[in-house]
Amino acid sequence: MSSPAPSIQDPFKAWRFLVLPTLKVSDVFSLFLKATIAICTVVSISLVVYSFLNQSQWLPCPECQKSVISGHLKITNGYVSGDFHEKTNISHILFGIGGSEKTWNKRRLYTELWWMPNITRGYVWLDQKPPENEKWPETSPEYKVSADTSRFKYTCSYGSRSALRIARIVKESFELGVENVRWFVMGDDDTVFFIENLVMVLAKYDHNQMYYVGGNSESVEQNVIHSYTMAYGGGGFAISYPLAKELVRVLDGCIDRYASFYGSDQKIQGCMSEIGVPLTKELGFHQVDIRGDPYGLLAAHPLAPLVSLHHLDYVQSIFPELNGIDSVKKLISSYKMDPGRTLQHSFCYDLTRNWTVSASWGYTIQIHPSLITAKQMESAFRTFQTWRSSSNGPFTFNTRPMTQLPCLRPVVYFLDRVERVGDGTLTTYKRAVQELGKVCDQPEYAPVLAVQSVNITTSTSLKPDIWNMAPRRQCCEIIKGEDEGSSVVQVNVRGCHQFESVTPP
Repeated sequence: MSSPAPSIQDPFKAWRFLVLPTLKVSDVFSLFLKATIAICTVVSISLVVYSFLNQSQWLPCPECQKSVISGHLKITNGYVSGDFHEKTNISHILFGIGGSEKTWNKRRLYTELWWMPNITRGYVWLDQKPPENEKWPETSPEYKVSADTSRFKYTCSYGSRSALRIARIVKESFELGVENVRWFVMGDDDTVFFIENLVMVLAKYDHNQMYYVGGNSESVEQNVIHSYTMAYGGGGFAISYPLAKELVRVLDGCIDRYASFYGSDQKIQGCMSEIGVPLTKELGFHQVDIRGDPYGLLAAHPLAPLVSLHHLDYVQSIFPELNGIDSVKKLISSYKMDPGRTLQHSFCYDLTRNWTVSASWGYTIQIHPSLITAKQMESAFRTFQTWRSSSNGPFTFNTRPMTQLPCLRPVVYFLDRVERVGDGTLTTYKRAVQELGKVCDQPEYAPVLAVQSVNITTSTSLKPDIWNMAPRRQCCEIIKGEDEGSSVVQVNVRGCHQFESVTPP
């Protein structure tokens, strides 16, 4: 038997087995694929976590970031839109004002209080062309003559056919083809708009969607007769461009279908019902469907920016001893200083004297020589009656009686002047002249009656973004000035502190 041949050993064979084992191509590809998936997963998770921790860097505009203003927390999510980067401004609004050739020269005084030539855009729509020999005022909007409406039906026995052409103003405005319009805003020739606040309100909404924005009547009887789901035309209402595009398609048919409806605004709302778009209510649109003195309504304004006033020829002047036009001019003087704060209601206690001080900024102050609950202070004094029947109610907001007994009434002060102080304002209010026999002679009223004026200070203007947050009434406090005697009361209006409330001891 022959011995086995000696095996030849490769000295590197074992070493190659330990260091670099033989791998198939499929194994290499599988390992590479798994590694790639693992890396992508880690990167994706990191990006998601980073995006949540740094949301503001991904948002398209500064307004979309998280912010804290005056104790309010706001987190706004932006929507995707081709023109979202440009915030809604006055140039995006086209006004349609319902007027009459015969009454325009009188009514234009109200329109010209707010109209800004070469800035505001829109037209007053007349029933006929003005006389050739009369020059159209440069301070008025341009005019258009409404199309003939004789082909339409109108069967309301107590109304006017003028409702037909006024209802079609939005259609005729749309068909003008004016560029860069986001909102069509309708109003009457005696409607007073507060432009900055109107823009502020409309800027809250996505104009690329279908919105119908306005307010109801103050008198329940009017809402029952006409509609609770209708924006009243005298207070003004806004229709977004996409909704206007839908509306003009069906409007003429609606006018005939709702021939029995009284007003143009009621016919518009009938069309909105067919389209399926409800009214978005904003409390700053004021139809002013009341009679008498509007003081109580304005002195307890709802927590919303003042957008419009109407029917000012049918109520007493806002300020005593001034006519209607001059009264609005005076209110506008404070409005221009701080638009969003105008008529905003605040009240607080002076616990050293047991007083309640109520401030309607830019308009009026009330001092009560006792501590009144916040629930009572929120309710408007009923200085007015309902529109149709001149009754004491009901209204669409809470009211309380304004007694004729002088010892149960507050001492009232009206705006005297307003001035800018730093970033804030100083408004001064003087005591209203009281008739003989209507001054309370009880001892607790004597210190209040000694107060001849009230100064209201604010450190900053009310920021527009506050209306995009959860609503909260501004707070106030009575402060003592260095050179003040008993004839002046100094009040500071500001944002509320955490856990602050108007609570009697």
